[in-house]
Amino acid sequence: MNNYILNGAPQGAPAVPLVLDSPHSGTQYPTDFGYAVTLQDLRQAEDTHVEKLYGFSTEMGIPRLDAHFPRSYIDLNRSRYEIDEELLEQAWPGERRQTDKVELGKGLIWRMLDNGQPIYTRKLSIAEIEQRIQQYWIPYHQALEALIERVHQHFGFVLHLNCHSMPSVSDTFSTNHPGLVHPDIVLGDRDGESADPALTHAMAEQFEQLGYSCWINKPYKGVELVKSYSNPAQGKHSIQVEINRRLYMNEQTRELTDGYATLRPHLQHVVSHMLNIVTQRLG
Repeated sequence: MNNYILNGAPQGAPAVPLVLDSPHSGTQYPTDFGYAVTLQDLRQAEDTHVEKLYGFSTEMGIPRLDAHFPRSYIDLNRSRYEIDEELLEQAWPGERRQTDKVELGKGLIWRMLDNGQPIYTRKLSIAEIEQRIQQYWIPYHQALEALIERVHQHFGFVLHLNCHSMPSVSDTFSTNHPGLVHPDIVLGDRDGESADPALTHAMAEQFEQLGYSCWINKPYKGVELVKSYSNPAQGKHSIQVEINRRLYMNEQTRELTDGYATLRPHLQHVVSHMLNIVTQRLG
């Protein structure tokens, strides 16, 4: 099984200074997962169809990296050191970081779903977790880093959009804000650490002009994938983009709704606008 795909990989020099990735829309569940919940419940963790929403990117010359596996198996948007020891048969032998995400049961390997339902009725071995890191986490991160670096080397500038979706209402263990009714869009730049705030605000303005409610850095500031490969001072900018699932799909069945046909061209409009801004910066 291929664990990810690079859509629209540039032949020769990159065409545009933009890069997209969709790390949480994968629907291929590894046979060694060993989960103890129903697949329907487990799929609530997916950012289902996000890669379809941005399907226009390749036509624009924008490369997009998509993970094929689900975030509940191993979460690409976590540090490889966010190990949840409650899942383990024995103590983790290497570096481990206890973060808010780990406390919520949403570390590198998820312990439970947003509603608190345990994913496993077993403990995981050290070897099992190391295998997921080596075969899934590391290759994806290496591919994204190489893609961003290639575009940056060519243009001296790159804007990376890290593409996600969010539930319409935050569940008990979704975030540190249970019960929060989410807006249509949330943009995260880690309070300006991962991208020039002017870029983030320009993107927010475009969504708002199209009639969408848009928050910045609340409740999602962006985590590992925008943190790891950004450096605004060097011309490397990363923005996390969260889209409310109710805009385009049935949150229970995961089926696309009529809203998808409206949202997709709006997303293309916003991305086109950001491309124009970046191109103007390059002169």
